[in-house]
Amino acid sequence: MIFYWFVYISGIVICLTVFVLYKMELIDKFLWLLYWVGFAVGLCWEIPLSIADDYSIYPPVTYLAPRPFPPPFSTIAIMITASLWDGGLFLLGVLFVKLICSEPYFDRFKGKELGILIIYGQISELLVELISSSGSGWEYNVYWWNPLLFVFNGRNITLMPQLIWFAAPIAFYIIALKLKSKLSNNS
Repeated sequence: MIFYWFVYISGIVICLTVFVLYKMELIDKFLWLLYWVGFAVGLCWEIPLSIADDYSIYPPVTYLAPRPFPPPFSTIAIMITASLWDGGLFLLGVLFVKLICSEPYFDRFKGKELGILIIYGQISELLVELISSSGSGWEYNVYWWNPLLFVFNGRNITLMPQLIWFAAPIAFYIIALKLKSKLSNNS
């Protein structure tokens, strides 16, 4: 149960931290909006996976410890706070783009920027799954549509989350390019 409280509280802390950074003008409007783009992109899988977990005959996830609230409260809490986390994870990916690539960033399609976001997404997703399966978080269930990649610490590490974090940075990058262009045209 401690694991879930960590996810809930830290998701809120991430959001508040980004808000404070924006209000203190330590990050610009583009990064502030990118955080919310990451949140929205995260909702695209957090909502269906969470609902499927509660109501499907093939739940995608097995929770390794009892959740602190019964459904639907626990489901809503995990969807929102995990998406707040996703927004932060995407912003960290943007930081890696800024550390590795040369300026200007996100002004036009650059394979290197997208590649960094994809590689970072794969690494961060794998780390999240390894940490979750080592703690009392969750593990993804193996099905024909979610094959086993390997077993870690007696828990399944599966393909579906990796595929999600392969596609998600592509969607995020396309939206980031359009957002940057729109903000540039408005200023």
